[in-house]
Amino acid sequence: MILKQPQFQAYTGIHIAGTQGKRFDIEITNGRFTAVAEVGPHPEQAEGSRQQQLWISPGILDLHTHLAWTDFDHDDQLRRDPREIEVMQAEAFAATLRTGVTTARDAGGILPATIRHLVKYYQQPLRVETSSEMLGASDAKGVKHLENRLMEIYATGAGWVKIMATGGLGAPTEKVTEPNFSGEEFAFIVRHAHANGKKVLVHTWGGVTIDWSIQAGVESIEHGMFMTWDQAGRLAESGVAYVPTTSIYRIAADPKGVLALSPLICERAARAADAHAIALGYAREAGVRLGFGTDYATPALHGYNLQEFDTLLDYGLSRAEVWRSATEDAAAILGSGHELGRIAEGYLADAVIYAADPYQAKNADQLRTSIVTVITGAQEEDLL
Repeated sequence: MILKQPQFQAYTGIHIAGTQGKRFDIEITNGRFTAVAEVGPHPEQAEGSRQQQLWISPGILDLHTHLAWTDFDHDDQLRRDPREIEVMQAEAFAATLRTGVTTARDAGGILPATIRHLVKYYQQPLRVETSSEMLGASDAKGVKHLENRLMEIYATGAGWVKIMATGGLGAPTEKVTEPNFSGEEFAFIVRHAHANGKKVLVHTWGGVTIDWSIQAGVESIEHGMFMTWDQAGRLAESGVAYVPTTSIYRIAADPKGVLALSPLICERAARAADAHAIALGYAREAGVRLGFGTDYATPALHGYNLQEFDTLLDYGLSRAEVWRSATEDAAAILGSGHELGRIAEGYLADAVIYAADPYQAKNADQLRTSIVTVITGAQEEDLL
């Protein structure tokens, strides 16, 4: 169930996920937490009681998703009817919300105008920050061209600029860390975006573009599976966040999986997945700020965002680290740490109610099926 901007909602003796041995009385008024008070054990909830116990956590923030994509191959999407695409995008919003994600950063593909339409017409209260169109290899035509492209992106109302600094699964393994832009072009994009009040995220698999990102002070780098130990240390010192998006590469590596990609792409994805575990270990040990992101697109993936938890745990993060990357730290990366990512008085009531302790869930499937209610606190005009 989705509970939109509750005028008043109260929970008595509820657990806050990650806080052991305590219960709280929580009140929500006009979409914000107005009371979060620790209480003693309630008689009706004493040990052995049959009354259902509930847990609450902040809503999940997915910092790297693609809500507009209906097909893995863009040519397949171009063959679809526009009305069909719109309905599929609306379902992507709905599926994302059902899995407990209340805020998403779209990493390229959806325009703010489309978001406004889906929120208003389909009544899907997902908060979305967007980078609109991505800057890629075809834009490496000098700073004048880039200035024009950036102005086009700003005109859409996007708050982020995404730089496709290297290739991805489509690039040969030996060339995947080669930069798409010159150092001058890269620095210009970041400088221009920041001067115009825009944040920057950088798609990079590794190599010199990670160094450029650190030097330019971008807000986050994405993927980064070939990051070195030295780069991880400098990334931590710089404060630039790292959004690894680990699970998508394990999914892409499975030739019998939901994406059913070609053997060549599966092989590249498998190499990326192997490298990811090492890079994430470097980042964790160095103290890099981590953000939760899935890189999910297509109906086969939307709504299964919590699978990223499983991969992050498999790659060595603790449960507390995983949850923090998806809530409090993710909110800080967006610049919304003052009102999102915590169960605290004055914060927006973006939250998930579970029928079992989410910190004890065996896997993403068990976690997803334990969701009782997803609460979104923002008013519609704020989402628009």
